[in-house]
Amino acid sequence: MIHSLRARLLLWLLLPLAAFVVVTGYASYLRAVDTADRVQDRALQASAEVIAGQVDWFDGRLLVHVPPAALSLFDSPFGDQVFYNVVDDAGRVLAGNPALGPPLAGAGNPVFYPTTFQGLPVRVVQLSRLMFNDGHTYKVMVTVGQTLKGNRDLVRTLSIPALTREVVLLLLAVLLVVCGLTVELRPLLRVRNEVAGRDPMDLEPVRAGDLPQELRPIVEVINQCIQRLNEHVLRQKRFIADAAHQIRTPLAILGTQLQYATQVQDDSRLREIIGSAECSTQTMTDLVNKLLLLSQAEAQSASGPGMGQAVADLVPAVTAVLEDLVVLAQRKQIDLGADIRAESVRVRINEWMLVAVISNLVDNAIRYTPDGGEVTVTVSAAQGYATLSVSDNGPGIPPEARPKVFDRFYRNAQPHQQGSGLGLAIVKEIVVAAQGRISLSPGIDGNGVTFSVSLPLAG
Repeated sequence: MIHSLRARLLLWLLLPLAAFVVVTGYASYLRAVDTADRVQDRALQASAEVIAGQVDWFDGRLLVHVPPAALSLFDSPFGDQVFYNVVDDAGRVLAGNPALGPPLAGAGNPVFYPTTFQGLPVRVVQLSRLMFNDGHTYKVMVTVGQTLKGNRDLVRTLSIPALTREVVLLLLAVLLVVCGLTVELRPLLRVRNEVAGRDPMDLEPVRAGDLPQELRPIVEVINQCIQRLNEHVLRQKRFIADAAHQIRTPLAILGTQLQYATQVQDDSRLREIIGSAECSTQTMTDLVNKLLLLSQAEAQSASGPGMGQAVADLVPAVTAVLEDLVVLAQRKQIDLGADIRAESVRVRINEWMLVAVISNLVDNAIRYTPDGGEVTVTVSAAQGYATLSVSDNGPGIPPEARPKVFDRFYRNAQPHQQGSGLGLAIVKEIVVAAQGRISLSPGIDGNGVTFSVSLPLAG
């Protein structure tokens, strides 16, 4: 298989051009043969007419005298041989070679045809003449033949120059096509060199320059890929910066606590410090887990819209999350309930992502709802979408804070309330990746807040 674009384009152009040269060359050859035959036929006919004009009556008999002028028409440098005969209607040979050929019955006047005589290819003409004597009509047939050396030389003289011109034009076309392809492919080679010579972190768009219109989509696709890569790099940089910023404080606190613990002699005070260190460690562990979850959600979102063929059931996922968080709700005496209006609701999303959405929304509602409050999870399906709603009767979210609640590390909480500010950011990334929607509305009995997530139903 040919892998060179230049060679393949040249082949596509060369094949039809070569076929055209073959067809036109053969047509030129046929025209040359026809022309040579016509030239020879005129000479044969003229000679036959001269010989036929020499047939006359002498003493009641048909006689013929062939003058040298009748055969001098065939003089040529190729040494062609000339044969002739004159035959009356009784089959009597009046002159010439009797073996040249019998008269053609019913033929026209004159008639030309090719034949073989004495082992040589010959072009022949037969011409008839009517003779009258004593009221009777007699027919005399004159036959003249000539070998084909001069004929074939004339064919070569006429066809070879035409064929040479066709071949030269073909070679010229190939040369021009090669030069044209070389010139036209230079912009594409410049693009290749520009991309190949780039620094790995150079994510500037590729310049199309004077690239032909047909090749510009290639550069556009490359630039789209570079843009997506640039967005991915920016997300990674932002993630690393955020992670470093958020982990730095818990690590500093933990380091201080451990350093202080080495200086404490009182066992009760030491246990208290170790307990605080364990709390700091748990906080940092939760933060790292959420950062990793956010990174996974961003990667899924960057890979393209939708979850592909992944399908998860919303009902058992909600049930499992509520069972895991019921202890946390009981500690705060929160009434954690569910209103599930279907036995099975299958949505297009990865199962671990669905669990992450549910757990973050329910965990946030429990954390920010005061003791003795109420949190309700509702599941419904309509018009091609499943809706998951998490409602509470807590303090709610002020209108001015609602546009920011999905920003990472933003917390609308009291100083004593724990949290990383990543839960809702994770939820939004996952919902967007799943081609879903998320919205805020008033909570239970107009108090608190309701987060509603709509996800596409699986077919």
